[in-house]
Amino acid sequence: MTGRPLCRIGDIPDGEARGFSLGEGRSRVDILAARRGGAVFLYRNACPHAGTPLDWVPDRFMSPDGIHLQCATHGALFRVEDGYCVAGPCAGRSLTPVPAEIGSDGTVRATLPG
Repeated sequence: MTGRPLCRIGDIPDGEARGFSLGEGRSRVDILAARRGGAVFLYRNACPHAGTPLDWVPDRFMSPDGIHLQCATHGALFRVEDGYCVAGPCAGRSLTPVPAEIGSDGTVRATLPG
């Protein structure tokens, strides 16, 4: 595996998401990891509408019904499985995906360009 370790899959409750920061200064990248069963989906933590982080409160990414990722700034809703915006000011656009790996030991890793 070549990605940077984030956490173990069990650290993200099923149906929830957590935020992570990789790197420092200008090379810092904020991402979110959303779990659905045995799968984890990683995205840059930036709304395609305004570039703001999706969470105002750390690790609060999910809509109240737990179905979508939700931007705290304007309420945009995104599908967990592909980051596609289904409602809100950026409807039709998508979150920027980050390649994810889950190792045999359950470690979730993110592969960032560069």
